[in-house]
Amino acid sequence: MKILYVTSEAAPFAASGGLGDVMGALPAAVKAADPENCDVSVILPLYGQVTDAQRKKMKFLTSYHIRYSWRDEYCGVFRTEVNGVHYYFLDNEHYFKRPGGLYGQYDDGERFAYFSMAVVEFMLRMNQIPDILAANDWQTAMTVVYLRTKYAENPALRGVKTVFTIHNIEYQGKFDPYILGNVFGLEERYKSILEFDGCLNLMKGAIVCADRVTTVSPNYANELRHAFFACGLQNMINMYAYKICGVINGIDTVYFSPDKGGDIVKPYDAKTVREGKAANKMALQEELGLTRDPSIPMIGMITRLTHAKGIDLLLHIFDELMQENVQFVLLGTGDDSYERILETLASRNGQKARALIKFDRGLSKRIYASSDLFLMPSKSEPCGLSQMIACSYGTVPIVRAVGGLYDSIIPYGAPGSIGFQFNNFNAHEMLFKVKDALAVYRNQPEWDALVQRAMHADFTWKKSAEQYLNLYRSIR
Repeated sequence: MKILYVTSEAAPFAASGGLGDVMGALPAAVKAADPENCDVSVILPLYGQVTDAQRKKMKFLTSYHIRYSWRDEYCGVFRTEVNGVHYYFLDNEHYFKRPGGLYGQYDDGERFAYFSMAVVEFMLRMNQIPDILAANDWQTAMTVVYLRTKYAENPALRGVKTVFTIHNIEYQGKFDPYILGNVFGLEERYKSILEFDGCLNLMKGAIVCADRVTTVSPNYANELRHAFFACGLQNMINMYAYKICGVINGIDTVYFSPDKGGDIVKPYDAKTVREGKAANKMALQEELGLTRDPSIPMIGMITRLTHAKGIDLLLHIFDELMQENVQFVLLGTGDDSYERILETLASRNGQKARALIKFDRGLSKRIYASSDLFLMPSKSEPCGLSQMIACSYGTVPIVRAVGGLYDSIIPYGAPGSIGFQFNNFNAHEMLFKVKDALAVYRNQPEWDALVQRAMHADFTWKKSAEQYLNLYRSIR
């Protein structure tokens, strides 16, 4: 079975968030789940952010031109291999060798329409016809649409089955209907596939055209049936519910492993977690200028600073939280208003709180390793990876029971509990749950047992990879 993952990012080559982490791990896990019967490939743009060292390991295969609408664009093809997975890179410096982030360019619609068509052309020109094409989020949605429209009569592609994964429905790829032909190169007769609520909606088009649609957790798949979570697409989700399911993500348990060291002061495992956390906590306290005392419970938070991540709840009760005997460390970037107020709140709490407004993978590991509790009060959370990473470091998560947080964290009081949950998007409900967690923290035997269960929770990709494989086999 040939599986081709189409993505706009994949770690370690180019990543801006959870999608990149998933595409850096899931393909290898699928390959490992059935190495004799699966040929797994990933295809993505060759961004300027790809390092020279990574480029030196690539082999140039060929180049050709993509003609869509009135455009004629160059496409170079490079290949490398990682963990048994073939990674293909499509090169076009005009679209992808640009400063700044991977997205947010004025012509994102054109850039990813080009990439999507270039992927289909790659399949034909390189004779790389997959059994399963797995597209991810709006940036690659047009690969699914093109296969069912522009290339529908091509006999070489008729056997390709498509799976479209919604990693975050908040970002749907909305564009002016005027550019249907001018940018996307589609005839007017296909407009109804993409048109939704007065615009062209690429995610909607992929939901209509795909053989199967997945989301990144079972609970998120159910939530998307409701307007509160679906960002306007709830009717489409309900209409095509028969082909939608949720498969929860995993994490790289080698990269996120406290016993491997890597950016933390003292490596530790489940047997040495108490001593390891104390040493890492004191080192982080010294690094950040906090009071050095390993007995003070530390609450960590590593997040994008947006409304969806529940930052408003934190702001509302921050002063009350600081009345507790705790330390609080936050790492992240996002909305300017959140960045400024969090820095202000932290600075006026002296040696009890720090707001670190930056992106720093090494520092994030030190926070995971040093913290006792990890806060994730999300308003919506398709899957979430941070709560899983926290568990692997023996850091007990406090999460809102939403999306993948509900699926992954068994709440305290239930059999096999590994963390704490609160239900409503309410600041004081969150605060009371933090106080409940602090009460358990003060009960050393109970706390140690909770930490052990968290560290032994299975968040590997193995189970998820097997679920995806079963899905692929069912439609092949």
